Amino acid sequence: MVFSKVNSKVVKVDVGAAGGVVARTGAMLFYTGQVQFSPHQVPGSQSMAGMGGFTRMAGRMMHGEHERTMLAQGQGEVHYGHAGLEVHVVDMSQGGALCVEASRLLAHNAGLQSSVVSVVSQGGGGRGMLGALRGAAAGALSGTGMFTTQLSGYGSAVLLAHGGFIELPVGGPNPVFVDPDAFVGTYGSVQVELKSAVGWREAMGRGVGEAMQLQCTGQGIVYVQASEEKL
Repeated sequence: MVFSKVNSKVVKVDVGAAGGVVARTGAMLFYTGQVQFSPHQVPGSQSMAGMGGFTRMAGRMMHGEHERTMLAQGQGEVHYGHAGLEVHVVDMSQGGALCVEASRLLAHNAGLQSSVVSVVSQGGGGRGMLGALRGAAAGALSGTGMFTTQLSGYGSAVLLAHGGFIELPVGGPNPVFVDPDAFVGTYGSVQVELKSAVGWREAMGRGVGEAMQLQCTGQGIVYVQASEEKL
C-alpha cells in the first residue's frame, strides 16, 4: 500500500518508495526529507481544445473536471489532507480502473495513468460522447458531472468525503442505486447510468436523491459518502 492513514483525515506517503505522488494543490500539510513540488497536468484535460460545436462544449466540461494538482518527487515523507474531510485509501495493487470526481480525489501515486473520461450516460440515451451530451440537462439538475477522472494501473489513490465512506459491492442480482450527492466513485468494471425516478416537472420540486439516481451495474465497488453535502 503506497499511502497509510495517520487518522481519519490525514494520510502519509514515502514519496521515494511511491515513485512520485500527484495530489491536489494545497493538500500538502507537512513533509520531512528532500521533496520537490512542481505543477502537474492531467492528460486529456486539454485534448479537445480548438474543436467546435458540442465537442468544444465537452472539452470545456472536461477541463472543468480537472482540479489543479502538484507532483511531489524526491526522498521524504509527505502528509496530505484537505479541508478536514474524511480520507479513504483505495488499494489498486491488483490493477483495474478507478473513476472518481476530481473534487473527491486527494492524491495518488504518479505511476497511475490519469485521464478524463465520460462515464455517466442518461438512461435510454446510449453511451459515449453523444449519450453524455444528451444527458447534459440531467447532469446539471443532479449536480453530477458528465466527465470524471479515471485512474488505471497499479498503485494506490486517496479519496475524500464528508462523514466517512461506505463501500458497496456491485455485481449481485440487483443494481445499486446511489444519490448523486452521496456518490464518490467506482472501482472495477462498473457502469453508471443516470436515472430519473420521477417526471421532469416533479423532479424540479424534489431533492436530488429522490428525483435523480445513479444506477450502478457490472462488477466492482461503488464508494458512497455518509452525507449529501457536496465538496
